Amino acid sequence: MEITIPAVLRTIFSLLILLLVTFFIGKQLNAHKNHYSFALSITLGSFIANMGFDTNLKFWPLLWSFISLIILYIIVLNSSFYSRKFRSFFSGKPEPVIENGKINEEAMKRIKYSIDNLNQHLREQGIFDITQVEMAILESSGNLSIMKKTAYEPASKSDINPMIQNVQSLPIEVVMERKLIKENLRTPYTEKWVLEELLKRRIQLNNVFYAVISSNGTLFVDEYNKQKASPL
Repeated sequence: MEITIPAVLRTIFSLLILLLVTFFIGKQLNAHKNHYSFALSITLGSFIANMGFDTNLKFWPLLWSFISLIILYIIVLNSSFYSRKFRSFFSGKPEPVIENGKINEEAMKRIKYSIDNLNQHLREQGIFDITQVEMAILESSGNLSIMKKTAYEPASKSDINPMIQNVQSLPIEVVMERKLIKENLRTPYTEKWVLEELLKRRIQLNNVFYAVISSNGTLFVDEYNKQKASPL
């Protein structure tokens, strides 16, 4: 009985701590499906299990270690939000495994992603014929994002109205958090072109939160402290 009561109290207290933590960072853990969020989820479960059930371990040192881990995660989360390089280092980068209808063998070999993995992910999205795929990107979350070839896409307004230009290409990110993404800038969308487009709209680069060239070649710009984005 002497052992049972402390174990029950530890379990209840540990559960309350877990509920409190998930209330504050649960959305972040679910939204940021990356390496360190996955590792944190496993570690949190291990901490809570030891805090609740292992009466041989002292509770308070475990609790302080648990709190330190949460603080460290919040620091990493904030650093990732403000630094793209930091975010890429901890979260990884998306890898194109199919480009222009062709399998990118080098990328698949680099990330140890087999053709069986690729076919499985395609089938899970209802694609049983790989020849239907124009572009496939393995996200840092492990999910596969797919863009089909035009012939296999559902009918759109551009199919009905021939005056609407139908261009099949991926959007190109050109500005993120006030900084040009120079590795994405290439003819005809050069650094000069981006700056001229911003100048036409009377937008300064240091006020741009996010800018992307859409599939139809237009520049979408989202500014800091603006209620609406500039799609033109």
